Amino acid sequence: MTKVRKQVYIEPRQELLLKEIAQKTGISEAEIIRQAIDQHIAYTVAPKTNLDAWEEEKAFIESTKKRAALPGGRDWKREDLYER
Repeated sequence: MTKVRKQVYIEPRQELLLKEIAQKTGISEAEIIRQAIDQHIAYTVAPKTNLDAWEEEKAFIESTKKRAALPGGRDWKREDLYER
């Protein structure tokens, strides 16, 4: 994997924590920083919407709305929802 060199400034407390974590885990400081960046990106970037799944769900909702009401209740069980 090709890496790009970046120079960053961190706070003294961050440096102490970084060195401590690196020593305890045996992972390089650079790798800890890379992992932290990956975790931050995964946390802040919204997942992509699966439009096909949404279209299927909309179709299911529309088909359910068109069913005639049954006297005395519904024609499905709660467990049926979990099988989809």
